[in-house]
Amino acid sequence: MKRLLPHPALSAAIFLLWAALSNAASVGALAVGALLAVLLPAVTRRFWPDTPRLQRPGVALRLAARVALDIVVANAAVARRVLGPLSRLQPAFVEVPLDLRDPFAATILASIVSLTPGTVSIDVDQTRWVLSLHALDAPDPQALAAAIKARYEAPLKEVFAC
Repeated sequence: MKRLLPHPALSAAIFLLWAALSNAASVGALAVGALLAVLLPAVTRRFWPDTPRLQRPGVALRLAARVALDIVVANAAVARRVLGPLSRLQPAFVEVPLDLRDPFAATILASIVSLTPGTVSIDVDQTRWVLSLHALDAPDPQALAAAIKARYEAPLKEVFAC
């Protein structure tokens, strides 16, 4: 089964996307979607890295909910700061030392930071294990680094057991 569907979630997403884009529920349209859902992951299988298994799916769901809430809250905070006096902004480059030692988990952390308005990841240095980022407003860069470690890195360490 793994050979036919190396990435079942990707196959399901391709099939659903094809069904939505074709805007037809005909047998032919669904057959083409099924064919694409099987062929595309099979053809690109060797380009996909082996992703680590989730060790704690419940923690992953709580982390996803926290990130979603943080995105909403950060949107409001960034809007308030940008629409207010710009002279009060204190942009900063911040380096966050990582306890994570898994490249995949570190990449997920960098993505979470970039998804949250007001911060953007610059680099994940895998020799020193440091996440470099830019913050739109960081009056206390050490507090921002501590918040990222507590809110996102700690749950990721549990999720990927690293």
